[in-house]
Amino acid sequence: MPANKFNNYTNLGIGVGLRTAHYAHILNQAPKVDWFEIISENYMVSGGRPLEVLDCILDRYKVVQHGVAMYLGSPGPLDRDYMTKLKRLVERTKSPFVSDHLCWGSIDGNYTHDLLPLPYTKEAVRRVASKIKEAQDFLGVPVCIENVSSYAEFITSEMTEWQFISDVVELADCGMLLDVNNVYVSSRNNEFEPRDFLENIPHERIAQLHIAGHSDNGDHVLDTHDHPVRSEVWQLYSEVIERIGSTSTLLEWDSNIPDFSEVHAEAIKASAFQLEVLQHA
Repeated sequence: MPANKFNNYTNLGIGVGLRTAHYAHILNQAPKVDWFEIISENYMVSGGRPLEVLDCILDRYKVVQHGVAMYLGSPGPLDRDYMTKLKRLVERTKSPFVSDHLCWGSIDGNYTHDLLPLPYTKEAVRRVASKIKEAQDFLGVPVCIENVSSYAEFITSEMTEWQFISDVVELADCGMLLDVNNVYVSSRNNEFEPRDFLENIPHERIAQLHIAGHSDNGDHVLDTHDHPVRSEVWQLYSEVIERIGSTSTLLEWDSNIPDFSEVHAEAIKASAFQLEVLQHA
């Protein structure tokens, strides 16, 4: 049954983020990996080493694109030059879908290079959903939006984060990339029950899951991606799998990056959690 079959999304297995620190190992050792996720912006170039490596990876592995700069929540239109480069990369990678964050990060041509949370309002729902529809039409592939880690909330919000995300994906008719670690981080910082979030999003639209390590500073939590996944996140991950079945899962590790074998070993723990959950379903 799995619920994660919206728009013919399929379970790709367990993926690892493609990082420059691991280029040599991957190209020389050809490790057994289900798929790699790339940060789209790192490869939206006309040539050079990044595309050379990417083409070698594409010869051996499936690649899925994940972006950090579409800024679907920013005021103003989509950046046409950015979207053109992104589409060109989609055509190169044959990525089954493109993901990016439900956030804003630019205004009047100025970029923060950060993933800033949105006010959870009906107006924001309509604006973001319209831009997602436009992006999907232009790119020719589905778009999945990811919940971000947040450290503050707007007093103008009219609904919960999970209601906001649900309204956006339904109105836009798009998919969702559920970042389980981000749910935990935001729940600690903004004092909500993470299971309320997980229970009240449209499960059938979840195309992919993210897991990662965070830094717990007691009175706040930072989404640092710099060490293994914590037990609290694995527990939430298991509960998600119980709800939606086996789902494409990606481990993010972006700082203090260890050897590829250690990153891959952490990623494939997700397989064991999925197996355990489904055996007891």
